[in-house]
Amino acid sequence: MAYTARRLGMGDFSVMMLSWEFPPRVIGGIAPHVHELSQALSALGVEVFVVTCDFPGAKEYETINGVKVYRIDSYKFASPDFATWTSMMNVNLQVKATEILREEGERIHMLHAHDWLVANASVALKHLFRIPLVATIHSTEYGRRNGLHTDYQRMIDSFESWLTREAWRVICCSNYMASHINSILGTPLGNIEVIPNGIDASKFQRQVDLDGIRRRFASADERLVLFVGRLVYEKGAHLLVESIPMVLKEVNAKFVIVGEGYMKEQLIKRVKELGLETRAYVTGFLDEETVLGLFRVSDVVVIPSLYEPFGIVALEAMAARAPIVTTGAGGLGEIIDDEETGVTVYASPESIAWGVLRLLKDSSYAKGLSEAAYRKVVSEFEWQKIAERTKEVYKRVLDEYQAGKWKPLPLHQLPKV
Repeated sequence: MAYTARRLGMGDFSVMMLSWEFPPRVIGGIAPHVHELSQALSALGVEVFVVTCDFPGAKEYETINGVKVYRIDSYKFASPDFATWTSMMNVNLQVKATEILREEGERIHMLHAHDWLVANASVALKHLFRIPLVATIHSTEYGRRNGLHTDYQRMIDSFESWLTREAWRVICCSNYMASHINSILGTPLGNIEVIPNGIDASKFQRQVDLDGIRRRFASADERLVLFVGRLVYEKGAHLLVESIPMVLKEVNAKFVIVGEGYMKEQLIKRVKELGLETRAYVTGFLDEETVLGLFRVSDVVVIPSLYEPFGIVALEAMAARAPIVTTGAGGLGEIIDDEETGVTVYASPESIAWGVLRLLKDSSYAKGLSEAAYRKVVSEFEWQKIAERTKEVYKRVLDEYQAGKWKPLPLHQLPKV
């Protein structure tokens, strides 16, 4: 019996996604992206298999709205560094994926890798089974670090470059990222597909105690300014902290900074140095219901990023009808239109303070921007639309694959697990 792929109709193919994170294991933005995209594709008739890492309490196998989710042993033995752990995790990922591919035979037609962390397993499976590989690059090491300064960073960059060379198509979330992948990783623009991240706007319509959530963080006479994101340099929370005294000179406000990251203690220390302990809260992690509620009760959401491949927090604020101040860094400038769906400022405390004050002092102007932003997010960024565009990429790749000569080997020639 040969491992073959049939001639496909629009609703007659399946994909195996590989990702090192998937809920309830959530490290960054990849987990919610794969979670939502896989289910939206399933709703469009694409059969989706997700192979990912384990998590305490999570099932080894389960079906989520039609998506078949397999969780592997993510390698529990002590590793000298993250690179070693990643390498061993990929071995286990490849073993499980090979088992599935051998069992499912011709039912799985393509692979979809999410970022460099699963590059080893994804590229190996591509060549073992001779099925096409699509890769989504969510960010680049060069962009995250503003250059490559260490051998470790250069190692990650080489994995990213290798994965994009092996992929039939590379998907990224913005034109900004497409230019990075082209110039930094050397991927031809003709091989890059720009498909933005998506949002489930209905999450922001859930019944929650909004008054109670607001009272937890601000009194009735205080305006509420919100930051949500990883507390790392490129997200710019330190710039927001420095802007707070300038805002408080003119408006009575409370600042809430939600997130975890290596800068958390540094930010808390700086808040104390500025004497802002009662006016600015660095909360750390908060549960989803509280965060969704904070978006809805905020008077301003600030996104002061220095580097941003896309900016999912912008979509969340738009879906919650929260007025936005942003630096417009990277992909943010493709989401937020200055003076139409938000206020764009420079990446400096003075400019951020100016933008926040502009919205806090003119509620009518702020409401007009937030309503326009809501209309844009539901018309352009709902997951169904993102899944439809992704499915079209799959279809083009599979049509090209069918027309070519590179085809699978007979099953008896495939290596045993």
